[in-house]
Amino acid sequence: MDDSTVPLRNRLHGEVTPPCSKSYAQRALAAALLAKGRTTLRGIELCRDTRSAIEAIEALGAKVEILDDNTLIIDGGLCPATNNLNVGESGLAARLFTPIAALCDSPITINGAGTLLHRPMAMMIEPLKALGVNVRDGGGRLPIEVCGPMNGGEVAVDGSVSSQFITGLLIALPLATNDTTINVHEAVSTPYIDMTLKTLERFGINVMYNEGDYTQFYIEGGQEYQAIDYTIESDWSAAAAIMVAAAIAGEVTIRNISTLSSQADTAICRALERAGASIIIERDTITIAHRTLEAFEFDATQCPDLFPALTALAAAADGVSSIYGIGRLRGKESDRAEVLCEEYGKLGIEIELDYDNDVMRIVGGEPTPHDVDSHDDHRIAMSLAITALRMEEPINIKNRESVAKSYPSFFEDIESLKQHDGE
Repeated sequence: MDDSTVPLRNRLHGEVTPPCSKSYAQRALAAALLAKGRTTLRGIELCRDTRSAIEAIEALGAKVEILDDNTLIIDGGLCPATNNLNVGESGLAARLFTPIAALCDSPITINGAGTLLHRPMAMMIEPLKALGVNVRDGGGRLPIEVCGPMNGGEVAVDGSVSSQFITGLLIALPLATNDTTINVHEAVSTPYIDMTLKTLERFGINVMYNEGDYTQFYIEGGQEYQAIDYTIESDWSAAAAIMVAAAIAGEVTIRNISTLSSQADTAICRALERAGASIIIERDTITIAHRTLEAFEFDATQCPDLFPALTALAAAADGVSSIYGIGRLRGKESDRAEVLCEEYGKLGIEIELDYDNDVMRIVGGEPTPHDVDSHDDHRIAMSLAITALRMEEPINIKNRESVAKSYPSFFEDIESLKQHDGE
């Protein structure tokens, strides 16, 4: 059998522990780089994006020891070993490590690969210049060369495309010589800013802001990161894919997951409830079970990574579902709104994109087998694989290996859940 053929047509039953949050992992790796001393990070999943972040902190001076499959020991210290920093295909790493590189007084070029080279980076250019950094960019795209040191001061940031650059500034600026006030226009994905602030607090960094208000942050310069022992929590983005698969095709318990997390994608629970899935929440486990699914409305503006999983959920629901926030999907690994429309159309699922009202409408129905393409987007690959669970015949998902970006064991976990069905 060709390894791109995905035989996912059986019911699911069993337990899964999702990989660690790559968003928390990359923030913790950056903080460990900037900390004096030795930081221990536990629960690490070495997905492609996390490996890119590890390579970035090594290039910037950290010494990283992989103690075992899930534990890293990091000796921190910002002292660049190279003037070239390649962040792979990780958008977060690009926008996170560019401000950190800008703390250094030698030129460093930040570059990437694949789809990242087409993703927008222009929101970084003027704020970095305002903070005293010399910047040369490739027309609002990578590669970008920065040469600091970044001085601090007062700066305005456009947060309407992504919160990731705000995260980079929040992590870098405590080491600037001067204090900084960041004024943010139209912040999106604000739960991810909460994740950054919680990570900074763990590493001994103080940022002043009004809770629930993401328009202004005050950062005292000259702070010091503290080396810590830190266990990374599980990834709600990965868990969301398995939860939707369970809601469509069985009953699955997700372990080592907490609804008290700051991760934006905890919102998947609300969507599943609205669609009619069974959800049982315990202290550190959530069990999702299939029930008859009904059309739902959901605003995914603050959690755009859920769109592919929500599309699979809506395609399995009776009626027309509306998911708001499609304007957030153009700067991802693919133009996800257009790609979802195209690929689900091949499966006979009708999707309407209403950009005027910022909404995607999905008409639930029975999918028909057809070859599809992930467009090298990990979340698209998982979404299509989830929908394949509803088909009697296997389908070919081109570039399904893209799941390695965030959830390398996704297909193995799906197969392990199938094996509990008495086959």
